[in-house]
Amino acid sequence: MFPVNFEYRRAHSAQEALAVLQEHGGEARVLAGGQSLIPAMRYRLARPAVLVDINPVREFDFLREEGGQLRIGATLRDAALEFTPWVGERYSLLADVSRVVADPVVRHLGTVVGSVCHNDPAGDWTSAALAARATMLVHGADGEREVPIDEFLVDAYTTAVQDGELAVELRIPTPDARTQGSYQKIERKVGDYATAAAAVQLSLAEDGTVREAGVAITAAGSTALRVAQAEAMLRGQRPTLDLLQAAAAEAATLASPMADARGSVAYKKDMARVLVLRGLKQSLSRLGVSA
Repeated sequence: MFPVNFEYRRAHSAQEALAVLQEHGGEARVLAGGQSLIPAMRYRLARPAVLVDINPVREFDFLREEGGQLRIGATLRDAALEFTPWVGERYSLLADVSRVVADPVVRHLGTVVGSVCHNDPAGDWTSAALAARATMLVHGADGEREVPIDEFLVDAYTTAVQDGELAVELRIPTPDARTQGSYQKIERKVGDYATAAAAVQLSLAEDGTVREAGVAITAAGSTALRVAQAEAMLRGQRPTLDLLQAAAAEAATLASPMADARGSVAYKKDMARVLVLRGLKQSLSRLGVSA
């Protein structure tokens, strides 16, 4: 199929992109990597009247640490994280995700911010953003606002970005030396959507107890889901195997997947449990701790 007719606008600055978005409101969509939007347009699942291409906006293409945060610009490609050595050294969770998003072709074109804004329930970056406690910087007519990821992810394919606004930057707190993460995913073949996946990040206190925990699951509901009960169980506790297993069981309880060709509801719920447990164990192993 072919998309319905649309007007193509190429923005060369953030101000120009915002002007077009504010002029056309809900009739306009932003094009960055286009790896989700263009197929949706081809099948007429998305029918924007105006397509605003922000790729020429050089100020959106960045990856840097600043103010205790990793800052990811709106046009930065997935592959930039995969092939930046210091990301692998300091952001283990993000490095894991960057290697398993779709396939290499998609990773060299798709953008991290675009994936989070697309908010596909089976997308990888949204659960990682939850586990890492990210925020999204959004620009609009009234200035900018920083939205916590839990508030940003509203529903399937829906975020807190309003008509006339533009998500410009994903911000992720820089982990300290006692923080590690892991992303675990199963899929039928390379490039397929996740059958199930889990993002985990653990921070340990000096006494060996869990200071902070981030646990989220993919393909388990209308959006990626934070397993808040598992996080609460882990905080302040020594990470024993029994505790990790109990925390992982909370993922199966929370998960509400759909049965399809990839597996039954029962299978996917159990995979959520298994993958969270694997993620917890790997995060601890990266910290030099065994449960």
